[in-house]
Amino acid sequence: MATILAKFLLLLFTISICNAVTIPTPISDSHRSAALQLFHGSSSSLEETYEALRVFEILALENKPDVSAATCQNVVENLGSSSSLKDLFYALKVNGILKCKVDRAVFQGTASRLKATVNDASTLVDIYYTIGSLVLIKDQAPNVDMLLADADGTFHSIKALSQSDGRWRYSSDNPESSTYAAGLALEALAGVISLASSEIDQSRVNTVKSDILKLFDSIQKYDDGTFYFDEKFGGGREHQGSLSTTSSVVRGVTSFAAVTSGKIDLPGDKVLGLAKFFLGIGVPGSAKDFFNQVESLALLESKRVPIPLVLSLPATVYSLSKKDQLKVTVNTVLGSAAPPLTVKLVRAFHTDAKGSAVIEGKELQYDQSRGLHVLSVFPDNVDVGTYVFVFEIVLHDSGSENDYAIGGQIHVPIYVTGIVKVSNAEIAVLDSDLGSDETQKTLDLAGTDVVSLSANHLQKSRFSFQLTTPHGRAFKPRQVLLKLRHETKYEHIFVVRNTGKKFEIILDFLGLVDKFYYLSGRYDFELTVGDAVMENSFLRPLGHLELDLPEAPEKAARLPPLPVDPYSRYGPKAEIGHLFRAPEKRPPQNVSLAFLILTLLPFIGFLVGLLRLGVNFKNFPSSAVPATYAILFQLGVAAVLLLYVLFWLKLDLFTTLKALGFLGAFLLFVGHRILSHLASTSAKLKSA
Repeated sequence: MATILAKFLLLLFTISICNAVTIPTPISDSHRSAALQLFHGSSSSLEETYEALRVFEILALENKPDVSAATCQNVVENLGSSSSLKDLFYALKVNGILKCKVDRAVFQGTASRLKATVNDASTLVDIYYTIGSLVLIKDQAPNVDMLLADADGTFHSIKALSQSDGRWRYSSDNPESSTYAAGLALEALAGVISLASSEIDQSRVNTVKSDILKLFDSIQKYDDGTFYFDEKFGGGREHQGSLSTTSSVVRGVTSFAAVTSGKIDLPGDKVLGLAKFFLGIGVPGSAKDFFNQVESLALLESKRVPIPLVLSLPATVYSLSKKDQLKVTVNTVLGSAAPPLTVKLVRAFHTDAKGSAVIEGKELQYDQSRGLHVLSVFPDNVDVGTYVFVFEIVLHDSGSENDYAIGGQIHVPIYVTGIVKVSNAEIAVLDSDLGSDETQKTLDLAGTDVVSLSANHLQKSRFSFQLTTPHGRAFKPRQVLLKLRHETKYEHIFVVRNTGKKFEIILDFLGLVDKFYYLSGRYDFELTVGDAVMENSFLRPLGHLELDLPEAPEKAARLPPLPVDPYSRYGPKAEIGHLFRAPEKRPPQNVSLAFLILTLLPFIGFLVGLLRLGVNFKNFPSSAVPATYAILFQLGVAAVLLLYVLFWLKLDLFTTLKALGFLGAFLLFVGHRILSHLASTSAKLKSA
């Protein structure tokens, strides 16, 4: 049980290191593998098909499923029919990737129908699908006239749904505003600008840019610098989660920024925070969330807004004994190479001494062959423990600072591990009155030696040792426990305190007689020392102590029952021994055989009588079908007799009754058939 406890403690320490902080990393091979699993087969709708194709396109997957033939046929059917606005929109989206063969006349007819419905659209969603479809046709069929006759009016009708906080309404009849709808509106406005026959009034464009900044003023934030948009539930529409809402805003803002002159003055820390939000999700479990994550990251890297650069560490645990190097990577969100830059280690401090820096102003060396920024050797003042390293990214080209979002200082928890030296271990039995050592022994805790001691209730026991880090400093682990286990399996656990230079515990047996329930006898010592940054955590037996305690008084606490090991119920159960009743005395074998012969005599007499009387086959049917039923009836009777024999020899009652039920139904059917035939034949003979 103690070994299991030690392994469990070490497992908890390891998990605490791994899960203490989540550092966002760019899109990796794990995303590509997940994409092939989530989008592995045919999709039920064009929307799902587009999401799969778009993910494959962004991640540049080679072993993707080929769905071109069936999908293109579906695309052509939707473009050539009166499909819904949503189906038409996603059919054009899919066609933009697959480049299906669509006649110009089909595009022309679809464009005419869409242009006729622009002014009739009553909701923001209908306007979004209509304008979006027209933009897609413009990109796929440049020869088709896609310009809007009244672009200013359409722009104004969409802008009329905006609210003072940067959010949008879905329709003029719905007073509820939505952040998700803001993304749809910005995409639709971007489409109107690209379809306008003349330039949209710049004041209106600037007003929309101001609405975007207002929208970013209401953005939500986590303590680690992650930013995201959240949807407030509005009646009458499906509630959108944070991922869908944030993705909608990113699509809208990047689309609007792509068609307008001048950049939208978005704060770089918020753009980087949005990237952290999408990357912090990891690998989503649903196809929709996966698409929203990947496409949003691709849009953030499309140069329409400042491109976020992500600083990540391949590992946050470093071993002094292995002389590990600190490695840092800086990439875009999709894993592309970053521009020329320098990573500076501004400072590093121990979590227990935040005001005292152990490293300051250190510039990491760039290893071009591996694409890593490296700190080759940790300084001597970096010992085992938990630290916070503060990094900063500095671009070589100062003019590109507006093109990239690098954020400010980046705080990363770092765990430095090492082998801790255990020394000066002593265990002694003290005289209670004088406090002098009566028996003292040294221990090599790195070895396997154990000690044997004896004491009575008037004495004390002292145990002490020292822990030293690789750089010679005193070390204080998270767990230092001393366990005493009686020969009756009763255990007592004590916390060994740190007295400054060493760990020490004194057990006063006179004060512990009640805790020990006055149990004399052998007590085994066991020491547990463990910490997340201690590579040689251990659980070790120290020896045993023969303890002589007085007899328990009448009012002493009763000995509690031993705790039940929770794993014992999964082990093998005790063998159950059955005592069977002795079999009753049976008659001799000759007597049993004689009675068997007597039982068979009537059957033998029956067979002799048949032979004497002769078998009459005159009424046996001559035609094929009745003869078949007659034969089956005789075989069924024989099967019943055989079943009786088997029941007597080996079958149980339930099996016999089950088989007899099937045979009885069979005999009833064929017997009824043959008897009906005989009755019909007899009636015909009498009438003749």
